[in-house]
Order: sequence, then C-alpha cells, then structure tokens
Amino acid sequence: MFRPLSVFLGWRFSRARRRNRFISFISVASILGIAIGVGALILGLSAMNGFERELENRILSVLPHGQLHTADGPVTGWRDMASDMEAAPGILAVSPYVPLEGLLSKGAKLKAVQLQGVVPELEGRVSELTPYLGGASLTVLVPGERGLILGKAIADQLELEVGDRVSLLLPAPGSQGFGSPRRHSFTLQGIVSIGGQLDTVLGYTHLQDAQELKALGDAIAGFHLRVNEVLAADRLTMNAGMGLPAPFYVSSWMESQGNVYRDIQLVRTLMIVVLLLVMAVASFNIVSTLVMAVNEKKGDIAILKTMGAGPWQIRGAFMVQGLLNGVTGVLIGGGLGLLLATRLSELVAGLEHLTGHQFLNPEVYFIDFIPTEFHWADLWLVTGSALLLIFIATLYPAWRAGKLLPRQLLGEA
Repeated sequence: MFRPLSVFLGWRFSRARRRNRFISFISVASILGIAIGVGALILGLSAMNGFERELENRILSVLPHGQLHTADGPVTGWRDMASDMEAAPGILAVSPYVPLEGLLSKGAKLKAVQLQGVVPELEGRVSELTPYLGGASLTVLVPGERGLILGKAIADQLELEVGDRVSLLLPAPGSQGFGSPRRHSFTLQGIVSIGGQLDTVLGYTHLQDAQELKALGDAIAGFHLRVNEVLAADRLTMNAGMGLPAPFYVSSWMESQGNVYRDIQLVRTLMIVVLLLVMAVASFNIVSTLVMAVNEKKGDIAILKTMGAGPWQIRGAFMVQGLLNGVTGVLIGGGLGLLLATRLSELVAGLEHLTGHQFLNPEVYFIDFIPTEFHWADLWLVTGSALLLIFIATLYPAWRAGKLLPRQLLGEA
C-alpha cells in the first residue's frame, strides 16, 4: 500500500514512546487546550444564536417593529392613514392604538400599568401574541365588555386569574393627570406568558373601550407597524409616516430593545476574539512540543537524511506529527461542543434546579432561560480556524528540522 514517507514518519513519531516525559505533558496540554477552546467557542456561539432567535421570535414577534405617536393630540381619520401606510414600501401591517396609563387594583394590591387600546384583528397582524395566550387570542377583547389581557408577571403580582375582576384607576378625561382618579371595572380575559421582562409590561384592552375612557370619540393616539426588514425599522417607519396629514413622533424596537441586540453582537465579538486567543495559545504549545521533539529525534533525523530523505520529507513528518495532535484536540472539542450545544438549555435548567439559583432574572432580562441554537456553519468555522492556527504553529519547528545537516546532528550526538 502506498504511504507517503512524511505521513508514515509523522504517525510513527506521534505514537512513539518519548524519553522526555515533559514533552508528553506539553503535548497533552496542547490537545486539551485546543479541545477546550474549540468546545467553548462552539458552545458560546450556539448560545448567542439562541439569544438572537429568542429576540426575533419572542420580542420582535410580539412588540411592534415601529411606532408612530401623535405630536399634536389625538387624530381622526386613522383608517385612511392606515391604508396609506400599508401601501408604503416595506410595511406589512398597521394597527391603531390608544394608551391607558393608570393603576390596576385588586384588594390592597396596586400595580402601575400602561395598557394599549387596540383593534384585535388589526393588532393581531402586527403582534403575534396568540402562541403566548394559552390557547386564547386578542379577539377575546370585545368592545363594551371592558376586557383585559395582561402579562403573566402583572397577573401574578395582583394574584389574578382569567375571569377575575380588577379595577383600573384612571385620571378623569381632560384632567391632565390631576384631580381624583376614577375607578373602572375590568375583567381579565387572557394572560400573556412569554417568559422574561415583557411579562411585566404587556397589557391590552379594546380600542373602543380605551377611546370611551379617554373621551376621544373615534380619535387615536398613534399606530403600531410591522415591517419586512427589522433592522431597517427606523427608516421604513419614518418613510411611512412622511406623507401623513398630522405630525407624528417616530420610534422603533431599536429604541426599546436595541440595546439587547447590540449587547448580543458585542458579546459574540468579544467571545470569538477571546476564545480564538485561547486556541492560539493552545495551538502554539505545539511549537514547544515539536521543538523538543526535534531535539529528541536528532539521531533519527540524521539517519533518515543519510539514507536519502529530503528536507521537505523531514519537515512534512513533523508537520504531520503536530497536525495529528491538533486534529485530536479539534475532534474532541468539536464533539464535546456539539453535544453540549444541543443540550445547553436542559443542562442549565438542571443546574438551576440543583443550585436553586436562576441565572437570568425575568425582571431584568427579556427571557428567563439560557437558549441555544446549533449551526453547522459555526462548527466548520471554528474547526477550520483552529486547524489553520495549528498548521501555522507547525511551520517553524518543521522548517528548523528540515534545515539540520547530518554532520551537525551526528556531531552533537
């Protein structure tokens, strides 16, 4: 069977029992370092992919991508405005809203809330709340029935269940927040359970009920928009509002949740840089291993050159030896990273249960668990980068071994 001499020698060198045990220790340390770096980077990238998925599937599916809020008080004729905006490029859906800021009261418990008065059929095109309503939908909000949909954290704080009555304290219309508040009775029709910070702020009622409580008639306070490019939400929302007959303030999800997106990208970048440095340090341990291996194999190199082995065959042998160590580390790290990345959420949940400590506080973070999403492209990128670093690390010792002359080697021996 044909076997290149360099591959055969590199395989034999890597399997041979070494007289210097320190070389074996450095070799094992480099393999473990590469494995840990590769595994940790795959695991970290999978976690970042998971956070991006949850940001898109939870936050950006529930919150409107863009928002227009009236600058000069409530506006009428919103149906024509909504039709004009839906015709604008990049706009998928438009829904009117009226905010209700007040206090929810149940017994001695109070909770400040900002409810959104919406049209269920239109808001359902902007915000995909149905998967988080436990089988219900926004259509449970019927005009005139004073129904509420609240985030789970709000309902839990007030000890509310679906069907319970709750009081909403609002300032009298036109009082600008001053004077005695008025108490209005509502019925809890649904609970939004997303998991995370959104459960502490979400609250909905029907648009007509909100208009009645604020004595607006058919006027509204603004629009919620859904766009086809979430990263361009600011521009698309502004373009859609440019031709409207009334002035509006423009905002997007980037103002309320953009810090989350930027934090994810920053952490991803820092993690890649740090762990690549870890892999680089581990890879360049191979330099020490091969330099000591060359010194240990001087007699063998002299014999091989005397028998006709060329410099590149000697260099190839030591490059193969270094690559075998590196590939072993990459395979171990890649397999370990793949295994842990696909089970990260379950492992962290088990650790939380074991320690009794929750790593992500839902009152602070937008989710209350560690997500994960493994991408094969990440595996190839990480392992390819590691192999490139390992290959570079083998070049100097292998080149040095190929330059040695038999008379020098035998003279030193």
